Amino acid sequence: MTESSNAYEYLDNVDPREQARLAAVRRYRLVDQPVEDAYDRIAFVAGALFGTPIATVSLVEQDRVWLAACQGLTGVREVGKEPGLCASVIAQDDVYVINNAAVDPRTLEHPLVRGELGLRFYAAAPIRTHDGYRLGTVNVIDSVPREATARQLTALQHLASVVADELELRLMVIRSAAAEQRMRETVN
Repeated sequence: MTESSNAYEYLDNVDPREQARLAAVRRYRLVDQPVEDAYDRIAFVAGALFGTPIATVSLVEQDRVWLAACQGLTGVREVGKEPGLCASVIAQDDVYVINNAAVDPRTLEHPLVRGELGLRFYAAAPIRTHDGYRLGTVNVIDSVPREATARQLTALQHLASVVADELELRLMVIRSAAAEQRMRETVN
């Protein structure tokens, strides 16, 4: 097998729609990369808007959730893809809210709820690409139950749209660099 033919081996045995979504996640080349300021600022603003100690910009991979930016959790770059949080958000277009994860049936067994973090409040907006793929979330997290206002949830959706715009700019840079490289190769 050549290197290019197994580059997407992780897509084997995955539903075709999910294959396309995962390929969309990969095209932005953000997973497994250092935190970039733009995404870090968006996470900071999300946490400030909600007054939560934790906020992230995440990308949902096949078997993990990659934190492209994370405010409030030092040294954490990925978490599991268990249903109930980020992995559930990307299945819908609307903002997803858990007011009290300790009593919400969607999250009762989630490790972030039952574990040391003790997650109780979670609100997330899906990051939707311009061609319709839901890649991840902009989310806010607290260890105490709380309610979010409609205005806060709308702001979270806008932040997710800003991430989608940043991803498109990133893709333009990636494609431009590739075109420049091809041009240099044809000249030499």
